Amino acid sequence: MNSKVKLSNLTKGLLPLSLAISVVLSGCASFGKGIAEAVLEKTDGEDTRVCQVRGKPFAGIAPSLAKKHGKTKVLMVHGVGDRLAGYSTEFLEKLAKELGVTAKSSTYKDIQLVSPVQPEKNLGNLRITQLKNADDSKELLFYELTWSEITRTQKELLSFDNSGEYSYKRAEVNDMMKKFGNDTGPDPIIYLGDSRVQILRAFSQSVCWMGKDGWEQLPMDSRVACTTTSSFSENTDRDAFIFISHSLGSRITIDGLQRLASVLENPKKYSTANYDVTPPPRMRQLLQQKNIQIFMLSNQLPMLQLGRELPEVAGQKADYCHANGAHYSSRLFNQTNIIAFSDPNDLLSYAIPHHFSEKYLDSRLCINVTNVNINVAKIYDAFGMGKFANPMEAHLGYTKDDRVIAMIAKGIGNAQVAPLVKEKCEWTEITD
Repeated sequence: MNSKVKLSNLTKGLLPLSLAISVVLSGCASFGKGIAEAVLEKTDGEDTRVCQVRGKPFAGIAPSLAKKHGKTKVLMVHGVGDRLAGYSTEFLEKLAKELGVTAKSSTYKDIQLVSPVQPEKNLGNLRITQLKNADDSKELLFYELTWSEITRTQKELLSFDNSGEYSYKRAEVNDMMKKFGNDTGPDPIIYLGDSRVQILRAFSQSVCWMGKDGWEQLPMDSRVACTTTSSFSENTDRDAFIFISHSLGSRITIDGLQRLASVLENPKKYSTANYDVTPPPRMRQLLQQKNIQIFMLSNQLPMLQLGRELPEVAGQKADYCHANGAHYSSRLFNQTNIIAFSDPNDLLSYAIPHHFSEKYLDSRLCINVTNVNINVAKIYDAFGMGKFANPMEAHLGYTKDDRVIAMIAKGIGNAQVAPLVKEKCEWTEITD
């Protein structure tokens, strides 16, 4: 994590440094420095970054907090790179401020995740934080999934390359980039192997814990498996389930929900001699009433679909999602709204085209897609020779961008939309 921060800070200075060096070489160092500073100051003072929203309106988190019944539950799923529990703290504080739920419980609850199917395997950590407003009329339960423990041991295979024996031979910037690559590059590859099952079990366990009634029903600092027979109570239909993911986390979230749809369809396939995953009869009915929101930051679904099989059910949205459809009773949710955020200067992020969701996403999720094309990284003008945006900032900056947080909190195309979003973002509604 520290290597990312160092690299991000260092690369922020690459443009002014390169400008200054080019002028120094021509014998005009002081003049060049002044111009470079003027260019950057001018750029800093003008926020012309793009924010274009195209799709259906979405509500964000705020409306669910205003309801008298039911709880608002948000699950955060990280992407590539090693993470420790608490990685989302800065983002959560900004989100809580936007939502007006800044009163925090004195402690959080950590659950060491294990699966009842294979209890000897550690699946990472789930940290739950409870937040409320001043008069306790609003409550947010924030679930932070950290699955890095599953891939950490395998990534140690590359640790030799980060040692002084090799790193001292590299230029400093290249060494930082290599270490960053060694930390982040292996995760998508590992996910394609056997560890994918473990990561999806970690996600499933997180969703299972979300199904518990509330804060008091969650264990404190325990290593324990959640079972569907003790989760998803009668109150579940009134609870709001919201997912926030980054990069590879978006693939994990979709795969996890598609797996849930398959488990409900054919529980015997996923059961073992030691554990029957058959859910309570009411669970499916409760989930089918839900409208789910998934906020994907630095969405990578198109790239991470390459070389993969198609979902079990695809291209049949009308059959599963329309009330008169042939398989309407077999849907997973009533509706799943995906809001995909992508900075065009993020080299690892993509929009979700219409044909992609129809062909490559499970029809049982009843998905609608809204694409958000947004510059989270500043764009610099290099003396008219071209424009430059730090690709690292473009990839990692979503959770710090006020417009992104405002849209997650209060959506767009509704009466509660944040003033910042009204001012800075363009919205094109897609009606079909």
